[in-house]
Amino acid sequence: MKRLYIFILLGLLSIFTFACNNNNNNTPDDGNDSDTSSFAKGADVSWLTEMEDAGILFYDADGKETECMALLKSLGMNSIRLRVWVNPTDGWCNKTDVLVKAKRASDLGMRVMIDFHYSDTWADPSKQTKPAAWEDLSFDELCTAVSDHTTEILTALKNWNVTPEWVQVGNETGNGMLWDDGNATSNMAQYAVLNNAGYDAVKAVFPNAKVIVHVQSGNNNNLFRWLFDGLKKNSGKWDVIGMSLYPGTDSWLDYDNDCIDNINDMISRYGCEVMICEVGMASDQVTQSKMFLTDLITRAKAISDEKCLGVFYWEPEAYNGWKSYTLGAFYDTGKPTEALDAFK
Repeated sequence: MKRLYIFILLGLLSIFTFACNNNNNNTPDDGNDSDTSSFAKGADVSWLTEMEDAGILFYDADGKETECMALLKSLGMNSIRLRVWVNPTDGWCNKTDVLVKAKRASDLGMRVMIDFHYSDTWADPSKQTKPAAWEDLSFDELCTAVSDHTTEILTALKNWNVTPEWVQVGNETGNGMLWDDGNATSNMAQYAVLNNAGYDAVKAVFPNAKVIVHVQSGNNNNLFRWLFDGLKKNSGKWDVIGMSLYPGTDSWLDYDNDCIDNINDMISRYGCEVMICEVGMASDQVTQSKMFLTDLITRAKAISDEKCLGVFYWEPEAYNGWKSYTLGAFYDTGKPTEALDAFK
């Protein structure tokens, strides 16, 4: 079912690409709040095609069935974030799947962020596992693999007339990536080299894309100073510092305060922009979640010189026990909760 779904979509998309292959303008069509100078209000919806394949539907507040990305756009979002895995066993979030979702977002006039995990599965603070095909590579070969994989995915997007505005080189890499070679604690220098292999590959395909180094715990200034001081000392490259922030329902204001302080410190210390790449709160805490998001978005937009670029909710569309994830922002009826009103 999944394979048929993707092949049908790719077939339909190929008609569009053939019609537009002489168009050199890769900028998405203008939509509501799609001006690239504006604050990014977005969501990571990487589960979307898998959910659709399972028959899960989405509805607006009036109960009308609505495609998920279009629904999020109607709620004030202007950007979509998508993860990429190298060779996932079930196929989801591979190159083909990412192309389908990125093309849909672009056709809606939404801005696109690509999030490279450099793994066959989840890469996060607890694990940064090499793809199976890369396990026995030398360090130099590993750097080449990072470059080649990044180039392959981004070139495919370019061929589909999709231009990502931001590209993450690694996901929540507070202790590096591609362990053990790129473990930041044991070898910051090698992590910096691997990071730069991804950075340079992004710039070779999309020179204007902003490259993000994304770190967990956006409220932890010590972690950010340690990692980015280490990267800077080892000639690491980045354009934007990315953050995740997942507060508890009773501690969200403290998290917001510390995150905003951290953002200002990163801007002052490194002279770069910041993006809040992931946020979330328990789906059954709608009131607190809306307060958390409203406060964070308002204060992030007010950062001097617009140096904070935006806020992305992580997988708000997850509902009805999907993957046992409990931090979505949809009711079990398939309608968005009022928490997402913060993005309007």
